[in-house]
Amino acid sequence: QVQLVESGGGLVQPGGSLRLSCAASGIIFSIYNMGWYRQAPGKQRELVAAITGAGLTNYAESVLGRFTISRDNAKNTVYLQMNSLKPEDTAVYYCKAGRGISIAIWGQGTQVTVSS
Repeated sequence: QVQLVESGGGLVQPGGSLRLSCAASGIIFSIYNMGWYRQAPGKQRELVAAITGAGLTNYAESVLGRFTISRDNAKNTVYLQMNSLKPEDTAVYYCKAGRGISIAIWGQGTQVTVSS
């Protein structure tokens, strides 16, 4: 059974940090490109950060220098370390596994709320 399970979301004050995890099962994890997306209320889902199977990364400009994506192929897990969080980072964060243009697997999402 193919599955992505996110964890690590929660409520944090502005300037704080969170680390999201996404555990994959049912796929050959190391050959998949992995990404973190987010969707705030009333807004479209947007790419936050992505990492290829080889470890190449890219980030949305709004999180550059604050967020870090990484992966552990031995644990079938991708992480998103989020530092210096801002209220505008509040959203549901989704993990995605992709391969080519036709394969996309999504997790169920985890809520991140940045508020004082």
